[in-house]
Amino acid sequence: METTDRKDDGKTPVKDTAKEGGKKKRKRTVDKAKVAENKRKVKEKRARQRAERARERKPGNWKKRLVVAAACAVVLAVAGGIGGYTVQRHMDILAAESAAVEAMVHTEAMKLAEYSKTQHRKDSVRRNAGKDTTQALVDAARYMIEGIKNRPKEVEVTAENAADFATIESCLINAETGKIDVTMKAKDLAVSDDGFYYLFEEKAYQSALTGGEYLIEDQKDVNLTFSVNLNYNTASSRLFSKFVVAVKKNGSFLAITKPHYITNPEAIAGYHPKFESTTSKKGLLVDPEKLQSSELDDLGVKHAAYNIPLSRILGHTSNDYYPTVYYTYNGNNYAFNGQIIAEYDYIFTSLTNRGITTTAIILNDISSHPELIHPKARSGGHAPYYAFNATDESGTECIAAIASFLASRYSGSGHGKVMNWVIGNEINARSEWNHIEHMSTPDYVDEYARAFRIFYNAILSINGNARVYISLDQQWGKSLYSKNGYASKDILDEFNRNLKAEGNIDWGLAQHPYNYPLTSAKAWQSNGSYVQENENTPVITIKNIHVLTDYLQKPEMLTDDGEVRHLILSEMGYTSSKGQELQAASFVYAYKMIEANRYIDSMLFSRETDASSEVAQGLDLGICTLGGGRKSIYDAYKYVDTAESAKYTDFALRVIGISNWSEVIKKR
Repeated sequence: METTDRKDDGKTPVKDTAKEGGKKKRKRTVDKAKVAENKRKVKEKRARQRAERARERKPGNWKKRLVVAAACAVVLAVAGGIGGYTVQRHMDILAAESAAVEAMVHTEAMKLAEYSKTQHRKDSVRRNAGKDTTQALVDAARYMIEGIKNRPKEVEVTAENAADFATIESCLINAETGKIDVTMKAKDLAVSDDGFYYLFEEKAYQSALTGGEYLIEDQKDVNLTFSVNLNYNTASSRLFSKFVVAVKKNGSFLAITKPHYITNPEAIAGYHPKFESTTSKKGLLVDPEKLQSSELDDLGVKHAAYNIPLSRILGHTSNDYYPTVYYTYNGNNYAFNGQIIAEYDYIFTSLTNRGITTTAIILNDISSHPELIHPKARSGGHAPYYAFNATDESGTECIAAIASFLASRYSGSGHGKVMNWVIGNEINARSEWNHIEHMSTPDYVDEYARAFRIFYNAILSINGNARVYISLDQQWGKSLYSKNGYASKDILDEFNRNLKAEGNIDWGLAQHPYNYPLTSAKAWQSNGSYVQENENTPVITIKNIHVLTDYLQKPEMLTDDGEVRHLILSEMGYTSSKGQELQAASFVYAYKMIEANRYIDSMLFSRETDASSEVAQGLDLGICTLGGGRKSIYDAYKYVDTAESAKYTDFALRVIGISNWSEVIKKR
């Protein structure tokens, strides 16, 4: 039964519809006034406790007192209830009161903790007032004194010290920004008309600052990095430029660094074909007439060489089936003979499909493009090949376009893959293979090095894993047969110095360790005093090839990464004019020497088939005769690097006059 409402007498009625034992339960009420009074007392007590704690400021006591206060509040709340409540009702009231008290206690505890923390900080500041400020002033004074003492000196720039006043540490294409970062370092600050250093661009064919058109300026410092646009493959491309830092002195610009070229063109390369490692160092100057045969496969050839005379590939063609191939580079248009390009496509594709690492040798013969010939090589003689022209804009642009075209076409893009590029042929033999008027060794090398850089940057900007080589012959210590030629050692030393001075790059060496004289049939003979075991030997043949690899291990010859430079023996051979057995034995001896020397990447035997022009000189160098017949060297070549080697090569021990290969071969 429901209870009826009573008048408001300060007590709240509680409904009770339950019956127990047939009797109506007594109505129970809560005294609201008493509960409020209890809460007021709790608040007053907490206020007194907080005041006391604030006075004591003892961090370890406040938690205990808050717990006691909470316990007291709970006891008071329970004591304030009416004794007739059921157990459940007592529990509900108790829970509600506890939650309220807990919330208040938590809030007050947080306030007290923040208060204590603030007080602690204030006390710390009062105790240490002025100490940090004093120390900071002392440190500042010390740093100022040290800064003044270590401040770079201001040094007057003169004609004598200008070129080496500062150094361009690096000139690199930034792969993230696509810009060129030129980093300069100096010991002192140059005294000049203003407070700036200026970055200038010089073309490859220029040798001094021209005009006052600098690229960018920056405030003087001993360490600076200038960033400028590369402008790749445009009329204003800087891929082949060199950079110089200058100051303004007496109203004119004066260079304070030597020029520096870009050294990482591979940063923008679109192709990165893997440079495959091969199971053999065995290579060959191939006969294109035999590419459709299985001879290269039967011989186990892993490396191949092929020449590219520029006169063959340049110019138009009227053949409708092989139309002219047009190529645009740096805003200029170039024409390549479509029929000849198709020939190279076939050759390089055939070699690539066989898994053969291919070397292309670029030769500067007389062509319809006279701008490719160096001005000092255009008169005064006739030679098969001429010095490249990197002395003017037309020559430089033409070289860059040719190199870029060849690298693009033969980087694995569907026309075969060339990974090794040799620039020129035996350049130390000036009058025979790199014709130009005679000049000092530094001047001669500088003319070649400028062209070499253009080829290098053009090729590596396309194929980031390609290798580019300088070509030298066996005349190491002196020029023996070249008229007013140069010793290979002198050319190599100057070439290395030249490139390091203007930005070191990862060039390689393609060497020709022929016998001396060329018609000598025995590779193991010293030929008097010509083939010696030291770095001043007049000639380097396969017998003392270790002299060359030892030389390349010298610290000054290493790459910037501390690696020995790549070495290929891109042309070598032995005549059969004095007997096929001697030729075969010389080949076996040579290959055993090469195989034991880890610094030789490959050998390219000259040649697959005899050449009539060479046979006329007593140089029957082929593995096969002009008529296609196989010489004794054929089987020796085929099996020399196989498990059956001894069966086909041990005859050479008898021919040489030794009982074991260890008598003449030492692992290196």
